[in-house]
Amino acid sequence: MSPVNAQQLWNKSFILCLANNLFLFIFYFAQTTILPIYILNELHGTLAQAGLAMTLFMASSIAVRPFSGLIIEKFGRKKTLYVSEALFCLFSFAYLFADNLSFLLVIRFLHGIWFSILTTVTVPIANDFIPAQRKGEGMGYFVMSINLGIVLGPLLGLTLIQPLSYTMVAAILAGIICIGFIFCFMIPIQETIKTQVKTVKRKLSVHDFVEKKALPVSIMAMIISFSYASIMSFISTFAESKNLLPYASLFFVVFAISMMSLRPITGKIYDRKGPNFVVYPAIALFSIGLIVLSQINSVTGLMIAAVFVGMGFGSAQPCLQTISIQHSPKDRIGHATSTFFTCYDIGIAIGSILLGMVIAHQGYSFAYLLCALITALSLIFYKLFVDRKHTVA
Repeated sequence: MSPVNAQQLWNKSFILCLANNLFLFIFYFAQTTILPIYILNELHGTLAQAGLAMTLFMASSIAVRPFSGLIIEKFGRKKTLYVSEALFCLFSFAYLFADNLSFLLVIRFLHGIWFSILTTVTVPIANDFIPAQRKGEGMGYFVMSINLGIVLGPLLGLTLIQPLSYTMVAAILAGIICIGFIFCFMIPIQETIKTQVKTVKRKLSVHDFVEKKALPVSIMAMIISFSYASIMSFISTFAESKNLLPYASLFFVVFAISMMSLRPITGKIYDRKGPNFVVYPAIALFSIGLIVLSQINSVTGLMIAAVFVGMGFGSAQPCLQTISIQHSPKDRIGHATSTFFTCYDIGIAIGSILLGMVIAHQGYSFAYLLCALITALSLIFYKLFVDRKHTVA
């Protein structure tokens, strides 16, 4: 609240972490948005195959994610960051040569491995530069860099894919992730956990892969991400089916404005009053946004849905991730992050493929209404397993 506190939060190292994360997710969400269009229009694939492209990426990410905490402990944060980001950049250029569906699916699977490790190691690194009394606000801003990627990525991808070929767009996106790679070399990474772990010798167990204290809120995140897959994987094809593709990028702009307008407020509410004051209204807003989306036939309706989704999902995700970190010991933040994103990725993966099938058989309206119901019902799970655990703690 004071200038001193603000200066402590917005230090150079934290800003570099945000910049690196932002460029990473601009690339990720741009590719995620334009790939279904590329698969349907140029590779002559189906909606199910478009969903499979997302699911394979998530499948490899999920498979590796539980090992990410161990990888960070064994090789250290700095080496893990440099190697995973270098290989992620390398595979980003492989999309330039993806002229058939089979090769594209192979790229997606291999790319997901390095995405998993990279997005796990960046969280504990950023967490080191956030003051203890401002974790909710600081992690909120860190996750907002992801949400900005959710906005800027599709905006850039959908803007470029209309006048340019997919290969040209893929080249531009590969260049963008390389810019983010430069930022990671400027972060003064601290290797404090590695020395502590070295002294402990024991057999591998579930404890080495999963942070149990972060598991309930991670499952909650999985439910929410399942519903969000309906937007992340299919909003571009949905807009195209409504003859609104030119406005799909505007959806994410409105999403961003709505999300960012609440971010400073929700971060402070979390730190002062607790997560419940953010989670319950955020999930309600997200559900309303999905209901609105299921009924739209105009640009106005699309933008109204974007407002509710931006306020809801944009507030819920960082709040849930912060809970997962705060419920876990400091030396287990890497494992907590791994657990959280494993569940989050599972939700995206299952949602992408199952909702692709639902859309193919029942249509977009049914799919979005289904997601709205699932999202609303997730509050029951939160009340029984996350809220109760938080209260007891």
